[in-house]
Amino acid sequence: MIEPLVIEPLTEKLMEDIGLSWHTDTDGTSYIDDALVPVSETEAEAYYEAANTLYDMFVEAAQRVIDEQWYLELGIPSNLVGLIEDSWDKDDLHLYGRFDLAGGLDGLPIKLIEFNADTPTSLFETSIVQWALLKANRMDETRQFNNLHEMLMENFRRLVTGDRAPAEFSACYAQQKLLFSSVSGLPEDERTVRYLQQVAHEAGFYTDFCYMHELGFTERDGVFNKDAQLADFWFKLFPWEDIASDELELTRMLQAASQQGRTRILNPAYTLLFQSKGILKVLYDMFPDSPYLLPTDFEPLPGVEQVCKKLFGREGANLTLLDVNGRALAHTDGPYDHHKAIYQQRAHFASDVAGNNYQAGVFYVWEACGLGFRRGGEILDNMSKFVAHQVV
Repeated sequence: MIEPLVIEPLTEKLMEDIGLSWHTDTDGTSYIDDALVPVSETEAEAYYEAANTLYDMFVEAAQRVIDEQWYLELGIPSNLVGLIEDSWDKDDLHLYGRFDLAGGLDGLPIKLIEFNADTPTSLFETSIVQWALLKANRMDETRQFNNLHEMLMENFRRLVTGDRAPAEFSACYAQQKLLFSSVSGLPEDERTVRYLQQVAHEAGFYTDFCYMHELGFTERDGVFNKDAQLADFWFKLFPWEDIASDELELTRMLQAASQQGRTRILNPAYTLLFQSKGILKVLYDMFPDSPYLLPTDFEPLPGVEQVCKKLFGREGANLTLLDVNGRALAHTDGPYDHHKAIYQQRAHFASDVAGNNYQAGVFYVWEACGLGFRRGGEILDNMSKFVAHQVV
């Protein structure tokens, strides 16, 4: 049983001053919890090792999917295969992703739930808000597993330097134009993207922001801002699978531009292989002895409690908890029913005395570099709370 440390919450004004406008959930409760999860140095190191090991496994699994052409099994739209293979062959940079992990506290083993590799949020909360919580409570803000900001800055510079030291070629950064986009009317997505823009600016790049509907595209050159300036790199917080299904002409243009245009896209299309929960079965088949993986299959698992979820689903939507006999224990509705289902053995989450479950989110930016938690019930949905941590 974990015992979170209750602290003074950030005021709404302070949260808005630092850029967190979505601080209150629809039921009137605060989205940012007024507590800290105590994490030992040993536990923090275990999260670090788990995420680094898992990322290498994901790379091997994605290569297997490409080699065997298992796109249909993973629910990958056929019109994205060219973009996926092109971005993989070019080794386009994966800017950042977030592993969702059960366990790791109170003696429970760390288990992979899924990898949000394409459009992960909770970035601003993990990098900035939990640091602000410690500082506002006059605590040592360095006592966190959280160098996310610095690692993002280095990864932006790797767009120029590749595998060489990010400090090299600093004069070249300002010559590269980085364009950032989100959908209008979604404040959490926009703040995440504008935060990334801020980090890229600090790293020395020329940056701009456009809503998705303000962009221009050509198959000859790539992506343009609203002033018709061509972007060298375009970051979009918009799911690849939605582009493929809802924007057929755009998908075709991006495919053509990937062959002859200048704009490179972040996160690259191959991250959809990581994002598909179908890769969880590929991982388990390839690494059945890994301590981090749960048995996973496209068919119900015999004789165990399990979770049925969609290959592409977010925030706990369209998810069913099943008992050992296959009977539903809990279910959530959502917009992802049209996707294929996958079955994963149910994991054990650390919990507090009130019965709340805690799921760790570990950000990966070249390496594991940031930890935060979500607190919720049996199914962590869009009403779960963000909980900061302190290394004790």
